[in-house]
Amino acid sequence: MDETQRSFYGLKFENAFLRDKGKAFETLFARIMAHGFPGDFETVRPYGSKGDLKCDGFRASDGTVFQSYAPDTMKLEALLAKIEEDFSGARTHWGDRMRRWIFVHNDPRGLPAEAVRLLEDLRHANPSIDIATFAEAEMRMVVMGLALHQLEELFGSAPSQRTLERLDFAALRPVLIAIQRQPPPADPPLTAPSPLKLQNNALSEDAAGLLRQGRRRERLVQDFFDAWPDPALGEAIAEGFRIRYQALKAVGLSPDAIFGELQAFAGGMEGEPAHQGAVLAVLSYFFERCDIFEDALRDATP
Repeated sequence: MDETQRSFYGLKFENAFLRDKGKAFETLFARIMAHGFPGDFETVRPYGSKGDLKCDGFRASDGTVFQSYAPDTMKLEALLAKIEEDFSGARTHWGDRMRRWIFVHNDPRGLPAEAVRLLEDLRHANPSIDIATFAEAEMRMVVMGLALHQLEELFGSAPSQRTLERLDFAALRPVLIAIQRQPPPADPPLTAPSPLKLQNNALSEDAAGLLRQGRRRERLVQDFFDAWPDPALGEAIAEGFRIRYQALKAVGLSPDAIFGELQAFAGGMEGEPAHQGAVLAVLSYFFERCDIFEDALRDATP
């Protein structure tokens, strides 16, 4: 697995972790753990009048009972009641089989102080049981330790660095050629991108100027995609740009350095001015669509 695929799956996991609630989150957790600990982790499903015996998953090697909680909104009173009820029920149902109890939750901010204090009280009252929590960081560690075929099973296929390198000019070639051959519209939009968006992305005045010039032919990009026989081409190229942008951002490049790399990704700024203008038109188009760089921060002032 290369860095592009790693970045892709890191984002896929984060999106799923933040999106899935309730039963969907429980299913996500169970699938990840089944891949991470094959032959050891057992998914537990409710059955009959006794339900799931206060256990959403069991790991036999260390006697761990997992209990997940992923509400739409974390409310303190319900959270404290859930911890107490599920721990007490698991201790009753599993007895000496339970050597560890792990509370799995979906709040990336962590648990409130009262919940942390309650867990500490349970540790003091039950010294023979190892009590811990399991959230985004712990789940991410399991996910990013999986093999490529397991990640594909969980989140679908991801383009590799080699795939993106092949995409560089091949997929964009017909777009660039078509744009180069067309004169700019008679009334092209010449306004710069939103100042708030530029500020949010910390792009320089030079980058803003290039994006402004790219807008002269930005409409031609949309016209090209509208007329192209395969309606999926635009989205496929957009996905390539999104993945490329996230990969560049993940390695810590500055915003202007990312802009330069995306120019190269779209075909480079060498050659005839018509070609350079086509590259800038493509970048401007995907910038305005928010496929590359971040959207403008909303002004919170009433």
